[in-house]
This record gives sequence, C-alpha cells and structure tokens, in this order.
Amino acid sequence: QVHFVESGGGLVQPGGSLRLSCAASGFSADSIAIGWFRQAPGKEREKFSCISSRDGSTFYADSVKGRFTISRDNAKNAVYLEMNSLEPEDTAVYYCSGPCWVAGREFMGMDSWGKGTLVTVSS
Repeated sequence: QVHFVESGGGLVQPGGSLRLSCAASGFSADSIAIGWFRQAPGKEREKFSCISSRDGSTFYADSVKGRFTISRDNAKNAVYLEMNSLEPEDTAVYYCSGPCWVAGREFMGMDSWGKGTLVTVSS
C-alpha cells in the first residue's frame, strides 16, 4: 500500500526558508514521479510541483517557480521541497503524493496523500 509522510513544516517569517521532507513507502520511490501540492484554508488544492522518476526532470507552477526546488533521494525513498522567499500566500498544509505528471500547464495525479505538514508564513 502506498504511503506518504510529510514533515518539516512550521512557522517562518516572510522572506524566510523551509525544507519539507516526504517519506514514501509501499513502493520504490524511483518507480514513479512524485509531487507536492498544498491546500490553504478555504481554498482549493493547488498542485504545484512534480519530479520525474527517470531523469529527475522537475516541473513547477508559476506560483512557486524560482522560489521552490523539488528534489529526490531514491536511496532513501524520499522527496524534498526547498522553499525560499516565502510569502504569506504560501501558508497552507503541504502534501506529497504520486504518481504525478504534467499535461500542458496542468499538474495531474497526486490522488493519495498523507496527513500533510503545516507551513505558516507570518511576521
């Protein structure tokens, strides 16, 4: 059974940084593309990043491009999200999931997930 556990969230000031981790189990992390999505209070889920399983290609939504970096360590069955220049609008619960893929400009998949980790950006 596929299982994801997210960690690393917390309270950070605007302009600050955080690194989120995603531990995957129930499958080999190098077998599927894994991504991140977030959900802010009262808002719809936003899928914003995906990293391929084969060549490590990365994809980002415009809302996070240039500020967030997704990476993976297949030996550890883990995926990471480095978040820089955080803004109050980034406040949300963050989830990792897979498989994911990109169709045009839209992120697809990511239909199972863990409990998420809360990121709060506030002064």
